[in-house]
Amino acid sequence: MSMNLDQTADKITPTSGTLNIAATSILGTNGTVMVSGNMPAFSYYQSVAQTLSNNTATKITFTSQIFDTTGGMYASSRFTPTVSGYYQINGRVGIATTATNSTIYIYKNGSEYARGNDIASSCYGVTMSNIVYLNGSTDYVEIYFSALVGQNTDARQVTTWFSGCMVRSA
Repeated sequence: MSMNLDQTADKITPTSGTLNIAATSILGTNGTVMVSGNMPAFSYYQSVAQTLSNNTATKITFTSQIFDTTGGMYASSRFTPTVSGYYQINGRVGIATTATNSTIYIYKNGSEYARGNDIASSCYGVTMSNIVYLNGSTDYVEIYFSALVGQNTDARQVTTWFSGCMVRSA
């Protein structure tokens, strides 16, 4: 028998004598398919201040774990997934005192992939987010930061962090 799912009442209503079950995912209310499973996700923050040089992109260290389901894919402030797919990568670097022309970067395989800027006369940090394809073997991502005038990072969980999760397989 065929079945209709009434999403407002969370019930199944039979409509004919044939039962057809085809999908194992959950259909969202707007027609998107929500997937589930063991998809890598991590969140780390900086717990020790890091000194930054003037106007120089510097790799930021994130050594304190909030959570990590990656099974070793995150090490040395670098995320190298073993599952190919599209990943939401997020980073924020806070600085201890105000600075001008601050820039945060997502680096992929050692080169700039994306950047976010704050060109205000004074800011205390910059946040960046982007979706990045990673091949599941050699690709990796890191967070870099630069400010016009050398600063120290603001090493707290709420101000300097790096996180990511898989949003879709390749």
